[in-house]
Amino acid sequence: MGIVSVSMPEDLLKKIDELVEVHDYSGRSEVFREAGRKLIREFQDQSLENRELIAIVTALFPYDSRAVETKMTELRHTHADAVRSNSHSCICDDRGCVETFIIEGDLTDVSEFVRDVEATNEDVQVEYSLFPVDSIQQPTL
Repeated sequence: MGIVSVSMPEDLLKKIDELVEVHDYSGRSEVFREAGRKLIREFQDQSLENRELIAIVTALFPYDSRAVETKMTELRHTHADAVRSNSHSCICDDRGCVETFIIEGDLTDVSEFVRDVEATNEDVQVEYSLFPVDSIQQPTL
């Protein structure tokens, strides 16, 4: 088995160590292998290939993170063909901000957008949901 070295902030490493303890993993390596497999499955889900998708992408980050806000604006423009909606909200008495994007496109469009948001800054937490457009139920008359 290959060996990989990874650098990360100390607080993230502490959270991973807590996962190891709480969920009885054999060690950090097992956590990273599981996370890697999940990420690969997520982006290689062939059932979503060649289908039009709607994605809801949410980014949470500390308040007054000007560089992150600027990057979110840049991403909105860079991916203008796929971004259908975008909103910014300050939350928790200005402790944080939430940026929400509605993305429409194929799996490549969505994957590239999510990857770019995740690469913005280590302080950005990203979640997303995918919905195939062809699964939207049409009303019956």
